[in-house]
Amino acid sequence: MRTVTRTVTTGLSDALAPVPAPPTYGLGCLGVLAAAVSIGTFLGGAIGGKWFSDGPAHEPPEFSGWHLSPQDLPAEPPPAYEFLGWISAFALVAAVLAFALVVRRRAAFTRITRRRHHAEELWSYGWYCHRCGTVHFADAPGEDRNPLSLQRFREKVWERGGYGDLAAQQRAVDPARS
Repeated sequence: MRTVTRTVTTGLSDALAPVPAPPTYGLGCLGVLAAAVSIGTFLGGAIGGKWFSDGPAHEPPEFSGWHLSPQDLPAEPPPAYEFLGWISAFALVAAVLAFALVVRRRAAFTRITRRRHHAEELWSYGWYCHRCGTVHFADAPGEDRNPLSLQRFREKVWERGGYGDLAAQQRAVDPARS
C-alpha cells in the first residue's frame, strides 16, 4: 500500500485566491539547460582540442630529408575545436541571463506581496455562497455585507494586500460560467 498526496486546485479556489499566482520558473529550466550545454562544450573542447596541454595541440609531421613521404602526412586534418569555446561562452551568458531574470522575478513577486498578511486577514472574513455564486463578508470591520462578484472580491482583497492593480490583469473567472 502507498499513499499519494496531490494538490487539487479548482477554478473557484483560483478565483478566490488571496494572492496572485507566483511567477513560473520555466525560464530557470532553460538556464539549467544552457549551463549544461556550456559545461559540456567547454569540456569537449578542452579534452578534444587539448587546450591546456603544454605543447602545441597537433605536432607537425617530421621531415625525412627535403621531401615528405606519404606516410608522414596525416590521413585527414585534425578537427578544429575552437568553435566549442564560443558555443560554451554564449551558453554561459544565456544561463547567467536566465538565472538573473528568475531571481529578479522572484524578488519582484516577494516585494509586491510583502503585505500579504493584510489581504489574508480580510480574505478570512469572506464566505462564498454556492447557491447565488457571490461572496459575502461576515463581520469584516469596515466592509459592507452586500454580495460581491468573484472579481470584486478579488479586487477588495488584493487592494488590502497592496497589489490591487494586478486584479485587473489577472481577472477572476467565474467557474459556473466557464
